[in-house]
Amino acid sequence: MPAASTPDDAAHLGELRRLALAFPGAEERVSHGRVTFRARLLFAVHGGMTKATTTSPARQYPDALLVKVDPAEEAALAQDPRFFVPAYYGPAGWLGLDLEAAPVDWQEVAELLDMSYREVAGPRLVARLDAEGSPAGRRS
Repeated sequence: MPAASTPDDAAHLGELRRLALAFPGAEERVSHGRVTFRARLLFAVHGGMTKATTTSPARQYPDALLVKVDPAEEAALAQDPRFFVPAYYGPAGWLGLDLEAAPVDWQEVAELLDMSYREVAGPRLVARLDAEGSPAGRRS
C-alpha cells in the first residue's frame, strides 16, 4: 500500500479516524496518497485541493475533510467560507471542509460524516446505522 501524503500525526486525522471508523462496515484505505474511509463506497477523504481556474490557481487543503453531501444541503454548506468545492470530487456532489479555517466542531464533523455515509453506504448499512446509532448522535 503506498504511503499517505498526510502523516498519521496530522492535526485532526486521529479524531477524524475515530469518528469515521465508528460507522458500520467502515474501513480505512490509502488512495491516491490520501487517507480515505469507505463503507461499500468511499464516504470520506482526508485532505484535498481545488482545481485551478482562469482566475485562481489550485489550492491545497492538506487538513480537510471531503464528504458527499445531500443535494438539499449543498447550497447552504457552500455558502460557508470554510467549505470548498474539491477537485475531481466536486462534480459528483462532494464538498470539502477546511479543518484549519476555524476551531473544529467535532459534532458538525460527525454529522457531515453521517450525511456522506448515508449517501453512499446502501440500504443495509444505513439500516444497521439506524439500529446501532450514528456516531453523530453519540457524545464522547
